[in-house]
Amino acid sequence: MSTSKIEISGSYVIKSFLIIGGILTILYIGSGLLMPLLVAAIIAIVLDKPTEKLKQWGLPSWLAITLSVLLMIVIFSLLTWLITSQVNTMANDWPTIKEKAAGKLNNLSEWANQTLNWDYKDYLENNKRLIKKAESFGSAFLSSLMNLVSQSLLIFVYIILLLMQRDMFITFFKKLVSDSAAMGTILSNSKKIISSYLLGKGKIMVFLFAIYYLGFTLGSVPYAFFLALFAALFSIIPYVGNFIGGGIAVILSYLYAGATPALIVIGVISAAQLVENYVLTPWIIGDEIDLNPFVTVFGVILFSVLWGMVGAIISLPLIGVLKVVFQQTKGMEPYAFLIKKKGS
Repeated sequence: MSTSKIEISGSYVIKSFLIIGGILTILYIGSGLLMPLLVAAIIAIVLDKPTEKLKQWGLPSWLAITLSVLLMIVIFSLLTWLITSQVNTMANDWPTIKEKAAGKLNNLSEWANQTLNWDYKDYLENNKRLIKKAESFGSAFLSSLMNLVSQSLLIFVYIILLLMQRDMFITFFKKLVSDSAAMGTILSNSKKIISSYLLGKGKIMVFLFAIYYLGFTLGSVPYAFFLALFAALFSIIPYVGNFIGGGIAVILSYLYAGATPALIVIGVISAAQLVENYVLTPWIIGDEIDLNPFVTVFGVILFSVLWGMVGAIISLPLIGVLKVVFQQTKGMEPYAFLIKKKGS
């Protein structure tokens, strides 16, 4: 009895791996050039909506672009000021936090020695090394933020140029292919996905911050504002961000104030996640992204490896654009099916 086999050319497989490897290499090596451009393109797409609205109100193009960019600057300046002020507060109290953290870790190690018979003779040194690793993680996080800030001027210039020459770029992409209507669909759907997701995610982050801050304040959790802001901002990274932001908030509250505040943080974050997943996201974002959870998590990890925290933040809009491109490209439909959450 013969069995049929799928015929796949070996050279095709090799070429596919070489193409994927080449793209990843270019993204990694050219991060200093490509990452600011992609970040600027995503922000420009988001700003295009208020810009077009201002034009409909009768404002000239240059004034509409100027007001949209000023709105972006005000929002990012306010966010930067809030983060900086809270980080400075934490930095001033870091010696106290470090001392309390060392005491908590030592008590935990002693409990493990006595109760679980774990023989950690050098647990004091191990705990010191653990705290130093936490400090290095914080330094790496701040370094990633500073790297983005250092490129902000270049991103700012890109945003203005992209908004000013929007029509030229649209015409350019349409001229690249024989079917300009299909390219127009790709561009419009990509714009819809990026703007709907990021604007919706921004609204959700505001809701989450309000819920976190209210819950932490009522529960007398120390650094309620900082922990609420930190956890809400990290929620922009799908799936992984909630674990990172919430986990660090729990750890900081436990190390500084004990088990009760940590349990309050866990309860508030868990309740907020239920509200986000079943109420806020379906209501505000809907099914605009509609991505496979596995592809989403893998994409977040991949882009974070390539471009750090910034890559993790912009990973979902980029994967959403890939889904649109695959849906409108002949022969790429299976990849769109793989990326979609509801394959049909």
